[in-house]
Amino acid sequence: MRGVRKLVALVVVLVVTFAFGWMFAKTGVGQGVEPASLTDLERAFAERMQNVTLVGQFTIDGREDRGGRPERYEIARVTKVGDSDWRFDARITYADIDVTLPVTVPIVWAGDTPMITITDFAIPTLGTFTVRLIFYDDRYAGSWQHGEFGGLMYGVIETAARP
Repeated sequence: MRGVRKLVALVVVLVVTFAFGWMFAKTGVGQGVEPASLTDLERAFAERMQNVTLVGQFTIDGREDRGGRPERYEIARVTKVGDSDWRFDARITYADIDVTLPVTVPIVWAGDTPMITITDFAIPTLGTFTVRLIFYDDRYAGSWQHGEFGGLMYGVIETAARP
């Protein structure tokens, strides 16, 4: 009986270790592509998105007469962690949501314009989303879907004051 307990404990430890390893690999926590290997556009994007806040609004389809609702994404940094995956270390605030977490998403490039493109993508503690969001100059804009709700999102990219 004692041997069975040890075996079960070992299996549990291995499963937990595997789960943490998978989670870190999936989110890109603790990793980053060597900055010297970034293209000029990627480097400019990573530098542009340090200590910024996306301040804007989002709409909900069918409720456009209510106008946009405020949203805020405080981004400490954006780091490339794979071929097309980028980790956003962000505080996300909209509606009654206020959470800080790393979110790793794919970025595709339309010429010189980076775009988040996710489909049925699970974000821990927030749910599953489909998003197309572009960043250009000092603005962002795109569409979003979360379950049966969807709409548009748009705003400006504000740089935090440096001490």
